[in-house]
Amino acid sequence: MSRNYLLSDSIISPLGFGTTENLAAIRNSESALKLHKHPRFFEEGYYAGLIGDELLDEKFVKIGDVYLYTKLEKLIILAIQKVLDQQPDLDLIKTGLIISTTKGNIAELGKNNFSADRLYLWKMGNMISDFFGFKSKSIIVSNACVSGALAIKVANDFININKFENAIVAGGDLVSDFVLSGFQSFQAISPQPCRPFSRDRKGISLGEAAAAVLIGTGKSKDEEQIQYIDAVTANDANHISGPSRTGEGLYKSISSLLERNKMNPGEIDFLSAHGTATIYNDEMEAIAFNRAGLSMTPVNSFKSYYGHTLGASALIESILTKHSLLNNELYESMNFTELGVSEELNIIQHTEKKELNVALKTASGFGGCNLAMLLKKEG
Repeated sequence: MSRNYLLSDSIISPLGFGTTENLAAIRNSESALKLHKHPRFFEEGYYAGLIGDELLDEKFVKIGDVYLYTKLEKLIILAIQKVLDQQPDLDLIKTGLIISTTKGNIAELGKNNFSADRLYLWKMGNMISDFFGFKSKSIIVSNACVSGALAIKVANDFININKFENAIVAGGDLVSDFVLSGFQSFQAISPQPCRPFSRDRKGISLGEAAAAVLIGTGKSKDEEQIQYIDAVTANDANHISGPSRTGEGLYKSISSLLERNKMNPGEIDFLSAHGTATIYNDEMEAIAFNRAGLSMTPVNSFKSYYGHTLGASALIESILTKHSLLNNELYESMNFTELGVSEELNIIQHTEKKELNVALKTASGFGGCNLAMLLKKEG
């Protein structure tokens, strides 16, 4: 099997239209979470990371017709375009397109701005692949909140069976009324910006964003690059929305991943958690990390910067983990106050420099899906 790497990337979010801008915002402890009005669901408003339509169209009009594409399609197209700008010689005939999303164009439901088939994930994928002229139609990965990281695994697997020479993984989701009403029905929306792993956490904050990364065999051994080592998924089949109280699925993902790659927990320099700031998710992760021997590994959640961006979240966090390794930086888990889970965790409370070589990215989602992925710096 070939060694595949996370190469050029782009993050489109309220913190910036590009990875460099997003990293600068994180280093400055800036958050996208702002108070927004929504009298239908929230009398006093709600906190979320939203991207303004005018700003988006201002960026998109430089590459396409703003009236032909939905908001989500424009975000994902912009993210892919920024990757292609960094890879002007990339052959799209030999490149696959993997798209991760949970709800796709569900924000268009009932608006009648586009044909009814635009609500289907395959149609959204076709609109994006046709924009760029990919030879192959896009492959859609929609498996709750592990989708972004799972799409990276899917890309790697397809490259290894020679379906593609390389692949672009892109993902995105929006804060729609459908999503807001769903999480509000669980009474899971926090009345303040979310506080992952904190004792005073009160629930989730949502966000919208898109991201893209090129997966391929790399260019030069003289440059530091981030290698995709492996990923393992496991489903604990516990509940349609509630995580296993024992962290069984996540523990199995992590332990199987380490065993398969003959690694011990002490070799992991950094852990990027799912960290939604809900009572049960954070507790489940803490239990799973301790069962896997990772209680002293530096860990953070990026949800307090972006909110939970659903199908884009694990992709964005994988890209940020890549840059953590390249820059030897541990990024602060923003809004953390006092540990509020039953097991010990080494929460990163201040952004700091530290020599990093291997990172573990985890993600969990509705239906009991869990994923653990290893990334390693080379060169």
